[in-house]
Amino acid sequence: MNLQKIYSALLTADLAAAEAWYTKLLGRGPDFRPMDTLVQWELSEQGGLALSTDDEIAGRGVMFLIVDDLPAERRRLQGLGIVLGADIEGDYSMLAQVRDPDGNVLTLATPPSRPYP
Repeated sequence: MNLQKIYSALLTADLAAAEAWYTKLLGRGPDFRPMDTLVQWELSEQGGLALSTDDEIAGRGVMFLIVDDLPAERRRLQGLGIVLGADIEGDYSMLAQVRDPDGNVLTLATPPSRPYP
C-alpha cells in the first residue's frame, strides 16, 4: 500500500452546526465541500478531517490531535467556548478530551515524550 493521506471521518447530525464548531476548534473553515453531505479540512500533507451527515461515509468515532502546547490550546479553546476536560497523564504524553456536539470524542495530546515501543 502506497498511502497518500488519511482522513478521520466523523458523523454529524447537523453539518452546519458541526462545521461551525470545528471551525472554532481548528481556527479556520473547511478547505473542501465535495458533496452536500461532506466538508473536509486539509490538516497536513498526510491527513485531514471529514465531517459528514451520510452514515455510509462516517461513523461515530474518536480523533486524536497532537498539539505542541496543550495549555495554550486549552486557553485558546476556552476563549471560544470549547472546554477541555482535566489533564490526563498518559504513558507518553499529556492528554485532554472534549466531545463535539454529536458526542464524538476528541483527544488533544502533546507529542510523545519518548519513542513508542
